[in-house]
Amino acid sequence: MPSNNIETTIHTAFAKAQSEFPKISKDATNPFFKNKYVSLDNILEVVLPILHKNGLYLTQSPWTDDRGIGVATKIVHAESGEEEQSCFTLPLAKQDPQGAGSAITYARRYSLQAMLGLNFEDDDDANRASGKKTTTNNDELDF
Repeated sequence: MPSNNIETTIHTAFAKAQSEFPKISKDATNPFFKNKYVSLDNILEVVLPILHKNGLYLTQSPWTDDRGIGVATKIVHAESGEEEQSCFTLPLAKQDPQGAGSAITYARRYSLQAMLGLNFEDDDDANRASGKKTTTNNDELDF
């Protein structure tokens, strides 16, 4: 169990970083459903400089188990080595490299959003948790 001083260090750094995260805008379009969403590239472009400025770094490692494929996302305090980790698993719908890559990208994106407490514009690239409901206006997603 880490000491309270180290926990205070990572938690203080993380709180500072979170206070600097802006609302992240949609920058990509799903070619099948035509809705806009926030890409992983956009998330990383926004959050990495802020995390680094606050002495934090990010790792995301893919893995598989009997439930599917996923990622372990870690936020690490560079000075103390203290870390926070979250694992996110998705069922692998398409049993090929493209399906695995797509699932890993989804897991990375949604894991980062949840773990970092990011505020996106309404995002439904998961198409209402794969129920595939779409709206007629790409800017008004029905949540």
